[in-house]
Amino acid sequence: MNSPAQILVIDDDPLVRGLLEYQLRRAGYEPTLAEDGARGLTLLEEEPERFASVLLDRTLPGMNGMEVLARVKADDALRTVPVILVTGIADPESVRAGLEAGAYYYLTKPFDAPMLLAIVRTAVNDRQEHRTLRDSARRTVGSFSLMVRGDYRLRTLEEARVLAGLLAQCSTDPERIVVGLCELLVNAVEHGNLGISYEEKTTLIEAGAWEEEVRRRLELPENRDKRVSVAFERADGELRYRIEDCGAGFDWRRYLEISPARAFHTHGRGIAMSRSLSFDRLEYSGAGNRVLAVRGES
Repeated sequence: MNSPAQILVIDDDPLVRGLLEYQLRRAGYEPTLAEDGARGLTLLEEEPERFASVLLDRTLPGMNGMEVLARVKADDALRTVPVILVTGIADPESVRAGLEAGAYYYLTKPFDAPMLLAIVRTAVNDRQEHRTLRDSARRTVGSFSLMVRGDYRLRTLEEARVLAGLLAQCSTDPERIVVGLCELLVNAVEHGNLGISYEEKTTLIEAGAWEEEVRRRLELPENRDKRVSVAFERADGELRYRIEDCGAGFDWRRYLEISPARAFHTHGRGIAMSRSLSFDRLEYSGAGNRVLAVRGES
């Protein structure tokens, strides 16, 4: 039997802490409470693998939420922990500052319980996915660090995850590159080959039916022969991953950063995360159905 996911709540307001604890326990999570930023950061640093997500108040006494967030994102052992900023400050500039500092999720006070739990569920799932990818990258050893080039084709989400784990081994930092590479490959399957729109994915996630819909569309006659093409090359001190899907493309410029307008959504962070966490640059071409992901290697 799996243990409940542990969520760290950092908030100086005892009423808010109590409300968050109540909602999280009702949903099957195990909350740990910290009344200030220094205590919360200590808990994170003592056990980097303990928490699946952090609910962080932005306006804390002493070490405020933005300072805690900066420390988390500067720590290699903590940088992939999804941080949900819980705040009453929701103007666009404040939201943008939080996103640029590394928050992947935003929740405004007073919060709506279903929205809270939807965001937490997404954050926990993301954390588990990243852990699985990281562990896969750690286990996968062999000649990939010597590979100069290779060409691959994939069709399913599972194949995307497996290939990300393998090709991450070409890097000297596979645990970092595997997350962003997997995001790009999954996007190519779901949004590219299968045509699941951003709005459709929002609805599917809220209904808990996203992966089921992916499987259904994979079996449609018009999609059975579609493949995502991946070409890897090591050259000039760089790792280059060229990814192309069979879709009609999209406006990729909207997703290079997490905009304030999408800060409260439960998805849509994959490209921005790939760009900030895993690669030095992403270069889209065509209608947006081709991307070159580049990482420099010493």
